[in-house]
Amino acid sequence: MADKDSKVYIIGVAIGLCLVCSIFVSAAAVMLKPQQQQNKLLDKQKNILKVVDLLEPGAQNVAEVFNSRVESKIIDLESGEYVQGDPTTYDMYKASKDPAQSIALSGAEDIAGIGSKPKRATVYLVKDENGSVTKYVLPINGYGLWSTLYGYLALEADANTVAGITFYQHAETPGLGGEVDNPSWKEQWEGKHIYGSGGNVKMQLVKGGVGPSTPDAEHKVDALAGATLTSTGVTNLVQFWMSSQGYKPYLNNVASAKNAANNG
Repeated sequence: MADKDSKVYIIGVAIGLCLVCSIFVSAAAVMLKPQQQQNKLLDKQKNILKVVDLLEPGAQNVAEVFNSRVESKIIDLESGEYVQGDPTTYDMYKASKDPAQSIALSGAEDIAGIGSKPKRATVYLVKDENGSVTKYVLPINGYGLWSTLYGYLALEADANTVAGITFYQHAETPGLGGEVDNPSWKEQWEGKHIYGSGGNVKMQLVKGGVGPSTPDAEHKVDALAGATLTSTGVTNLVQFWMSSQGYKPYLNNVASAKNAANNG
């Protein structure tokens, strides 16, 4: 009979308990993975609907509304063309960490502080009841003061006018940089223009407030009070993703197609 007070017995029991617990934990992780993935997808759908004012408070039919009003597509960032792939499983931020699927950015290029960008990105086309595209939702990310901010920027059908902006993940200081979550601040973005007459990105956050008499007011939003570095980070990430490094080739294609259709 084993000596229950011996070191060998105690170590054996501990190892056995660890093995049993690890089996249960692994099994639970495997079983819960589909639900975790579904929750992640649902959260993404909520944020996309939210930035274009299609998310009703307490809505239980998020997936239904999303699937009926939003089309997800993958684009090649360099050409701006649509490419093959499953947008429900493609993760552009995971791809940005894979050297085979990303492009490293130099210091001068990397104004958003992300280190590298994916070669492909996911875009979301919001449609009306007749199937016409009314808005484009574009994923954006960049470094603020303490963290990388992840969000969505929505543009109207003209591919220039801001329809909305939201950040769903960040670790900026509450009450300062964390005011990127403030609905009043986000409302200031609506109706602003990303590009100037020359096609350059002009959208930016500025100190001192923006009023009707502010020069180039159509391209400016109030900086976050007491959060200079976060405000600079938001300006930089928007300017990066709206430039030729980001979605501009795609938005140029969208505008060209729209002009061709109108002239046709």
